[in-house]
Amino acid sequence: MRLALIHIVQETNDFNPLLTTLADFEAFGLVEGEEIARQFGEIGQIGGHYAAVKESGLDVETIPIIRAWAVAGGRISREAFDFFQAKIRAGLETVGPIDGLVLHLHGACAAEGIDDVEGEQAELCRKILGPDVPILLGLDHHANVTHKIMANCTAIVGHRTQPHDVFDTGKVGTEVLLRILTEKCKPVMAWRKIPLLSHQEQFLTSKGPMKVWFDRARAIEADRRVLQASNYPMQPWLDVAEGGWSTIVVTDGDKALAEKLADELADLAWSMRDDFQVREAVSIDDAVRKADAAERGMVVVSDTGDTVFGGAAGDSNLLLESMLRLGIRSKALIPLISPKAVATLTAAGEGAEVTLPLGGDAATAFFKPLTVTGRVRKLGGGSIPLKFNHQPEVDMGRVAVFDVGPVTLLISELRGVAGNVPDVYEAFGIDLSDYKMAVLKTASNFQYFDRIASGLVRADTRGPGQSDVFTLPWQRIPRPVYPLETISDWRAHSSQPGAGTC
Repeated sequence: MRLALIHIVQETNDFNPLLTTLADFEAFGLVEGEEIARQFGEIGQIGGHYAAVKESGLDVETIPIIRAWAVAGGRISREAFDFFQAKIRAGLETVGPIDGLVLHLHGACAAEGIDDVEGEQAELCRKILGPDVPILLGLDHHANVTHKIMANCTAIVGHRTQPHDVFDTGKVGTEVLLRILTEKCKPVMAWRKIPLLSHQEQFLTSKGPMKVWFDRARAIEADRRVLQASNYPMQPWLDVAEGGWSTIVVTDGDKALAEKLADELADLAWSMRDDFQVREAVSIDDAVRKADAAERGMVVVSDTGDTVFGGAAGDSNLLLESMLRLGIRSKALIPLISPKAVATLTAAGEGAEVTLPLGGDAATAFFKPLTVTGRVRKLGGGSIPLKFNHQPEVDMGRVAVFDVGPVTLLISELRGVAGNVPDVYEAFGIDLSDYKMAVLKTASNFQYFDRIASGLVRADTRGPGQSDVFTLPWQRIPRPVYPLETISDWRAHSSQPGAGTC
């Protein structure tokens, strides 16, 4: 049995004006051919695929074509889109006869002039492979499911948790594909499109309404007739023509069951639509005061509006301004992405005292530069080893560690993982035990600080990833959509409503 493997992932934030380029993918390792198995054969979705193959005991040859991953950001450049289309085409046209394709994409990627990158990629794969080769699509559960995605894939699986267990998704997806190929399953899919948005403060699947929704999907999968049930609360900052939440059910030949269960999952999400809107973030000054007054560190302060893991540019200075203005007693860590600042600090050299503007490099509609004076502690850069769930290292470009009063800034040229993983601080000799608080540029992925964190405070910051979805400059998303408008019947405004449960 021969399976081809493609993994191309980027999550787009339409309110970040900076394009994501091939250089952003290269920072995380853009790999082709057999080198993919060597670097990623035991981690991430690719590792999950190889684990499923090994556990199956089947004689399976995997032909890896390309692995490309970039941290979330603005739309990908047309050059990057064309590059990946060419790689997909060349790979599938030269791979020879295959029994199936394992296609790992994100689902919320947009490019210059193209809203539905994954739909285009899936359609290209189908055109090359023809109608009979099964395509198993693995998606991030923050995907935006579209008609083109559904029309070109045989079965679809999604992440089952937030924070994401990407290894699990890769494993489950290949297990489903192997069932299709060896048990002669006849997968049928039903899906619903829900005109719904929400911020990410309720996105964790370990609690609240998201847990209820995702637990129900897992319960549905206990039925052997169900190959996969997956929910897709689209990431909140994708402004595209088919935007909105979705749910997909894949069954073995039972179309009526798939439709019934898709209705059930969609109706359940809609019944909790107000629960998803509950806000937990506090004002910036209150967040800083609360973290500063905590009995012990490390207190994680979530910069929700500047979530680099949600596609923001990482150039917010709002928490820095508050900490300096309030005169915090404790020491704090803040990451910042600013090529201009890194260039200035590198030119000044280690030990130099420098006055310069910080912040507002990219998202100028949200942030204005803040002039500060500090001392350059350390300069460096290059690849940084990571204890990350799907990435062994990252290139953050040149990096400057810059002390401004009680705040230590980790300023990098490239987004990388910002300061969301402790390894990047430790790589530059920063002792995390010296600090009371750390600003994380993420709205929900705090897990990498679990071993040292004593608490979490969400700061209600504005920015491309802000919780306030009402004031974002929406242009393309289908309207009406809840909560931007009041809707009582979701089916009346859905592009994929199904027949309903009544």
